[in-house]
Amino acid sequence: MNILIFGPPGSGKSTHSRRIVEKYGLEYIASGDIIRAEINKGSALGLEMKKYIEKGELLPDTVINTLVLSKLRRKRENFIIDGYPRTAEQVLALENFLYDHGIKIDLAIDIFISKEESITRISGRRICKNCGAVYHIKYNPPKVSGKCDICGGEVAQRDDDRPEIVSRRYDIYINNMEPIIKFYKKQGVYVQINGHGGIEEVWERIRPLLDYIWNRERKRKEFR
Repeated sequence: MNILIFGPPGSGKSTHSRRIVEKYGLEYIASGDIIRAEINKGSALGLEMKKYIEKGELLPDTVINTLVLSKLRRKRENFIIDGYPRTAEQVLALENFLYDHGIKIDLAIDIFISKEESITRISGRRICKNCGAVYHIKYNPPKVSGKCDICGGEVAQRDDDRPEIVSRRYDIYINNMEPIIKFYKKQGVYVQINGHGGIEEVWERIRPLLDYIWNRERKRKEFR
């Protein structure tokens, strides 16, 4: 099955994407991971993208389309795309690609949380500068304040995790997603999931839906 997964900052879409990948064996294509990898290279493109991210702004459509679709070309079935498309222009680019390659989207999952919850989750996040371990000052603080439990490295807040940046990112997400949600509703594949609550609680809202799609597609292949 081929899945799109959306959600505002802090919705847990990446956490649930990885669980979906593990359970159903799908290829994981995450726009955020692709972008961070480019930034870590220190390339001219990466440095330019970093400026947008630190301001809480979306990257240019042409850049994101190129990065994500180049990844998708290597895996044309059984995938989950995390955090893409995010604008009407990106939807057009993705749909043109899918049409040209005879691919269909089976499910578009939107894990929704409120703005207040988004800010609480993201602004409290802390990341080890050395090993990348993730903490939260409220839900999962390091044993020693400011120090990683795993490697002892410095644990700090990312620039784009500041409350004012998260608030801006949330507003941009909501505004841009409205036409995208309408599009996938018309396609008959859109489902909104309540993202409030613990990880297991949210997962149990997602899992039955995935089981249904997975079993449906498996039976369809058996009858071909």
